[in-house]
Amino acid sequence: MSRPVTVFEPPALGRVDPLAGLRRLRDFGDLFLTLSVHRVNVRYRQSRLGLLWAVIQPLAMMLVFTLMFSFLRAAPSGDIPFPLFAYSALIPWTMFSTALNNASTALTSHAALLTKVSFPREILPLTYIVAGLVDMSIASLVLVALMIWFGVPLTATALWVLPSILVLTGLLVGLGLLTSAVQVRYRDVGLAMPVLVQMWLFATPVLYPLAAVKARLPAALYGLYTLNPMAGVVDTFRRAVVLHQSPDYMALAAAALVVVVLVPAAYVYFKYVELTMADVV
Repeated sequence: MSRPVTVFEPPALGRVDPLAGLRRLRDFGDLFLTLSVHRVNVRYRQSRLGLLWAVIQPLAMMLVFTLMFSFLRAAPSGDIPFPLFAYSALIPWTMFSTALNNASTALTSHAALLTKVSFPREILPLTYIVAGLVDMSIASLVLVALMIWFGVPLTATALWVLPSILVLTGLLVGLGLLTSAVQVRYRDVGLAMPVLVQMWLFATPVLYPLAAVKARLPAALYGLYTLNPMAGVVDTFRRAVVLHQSPDYMALAAAALVVVVLVPAAYVYFKYVELTMADVV
C-alpha cells in the first residue's frame, strides 16, 4: 500500500490559479461581510462626531476651495454655484483617496492575523473599499441638500452615476490589491501613498472641468490625459448630477478600459505574493 506523498514546490507565478482564488473568496463571503461591517463600525466608534466625519472631509475641502476661488475671482464652474461644482467632484475623489490610502496598508496593519489564520488575504483591502462606499453614500446626502439649497434639480442624467461608481469601485479593487501586495515587501508604498494621492488630485478635474482640459490640449495629449481613470470617474459623476449632461464617452471608456486591464493583473499578482506573504509581512 503506497503512502500519500505531499510535494512542496517554490512559489511561481505560473502556479497561481485566480479562478480557484475567486471560488475560495466566495466561500468566505460571510467573513468578508462581517469584517466589512466591523470596518465601518470601528472607524467611528470612539469619535464624538461618528459618521459625520464621512461628510466633514469633503465639506471642509469644498469650503477651502470655495474661499480660494472667491478670493481669486476665478471660479471655473460656469453657471453652477462653485460649492456645488466642487463638492460633487469631491465625493468620488474623497472615497478614492481614503479607500486607497487605507487599502494599501491593510495587510501590514494586520500582520498578526496573517500569520495565524488561513483565509483569502484579499478580504482585508476589499473591506476598506466597502467602508469607502458607505462613507460616499453618507456624503451624498449633503450633496442632495446643497442641490435643494441652490435650486438645482435632479434629472435622468443622474443614472450615469451608476457606471461612474462601478468604474471607481473597480479601480479601487485593482489599486488596493496591487499596492497592498507591494507594501508587504516595500513599506515605502504606505509612506509615499499620501503624497502620490495629493499629486493625483491636481491631475484630476476636481477643481476644474474636464472640458477645459479638452479645449487646451491637442487630441493626442488629451487621450493620454484620459488614461487617468479618475478623470473619467469624477467628470462623469459631476456631469450626471449637477450639470445634467451625458459623460465624456472617451474619458469614461478609457477609465473602464484601464480598470478591465488592471483588476485581473492586480489580482494575479496579489495571489502570487500571497504564497509567501506570511513569511515576510
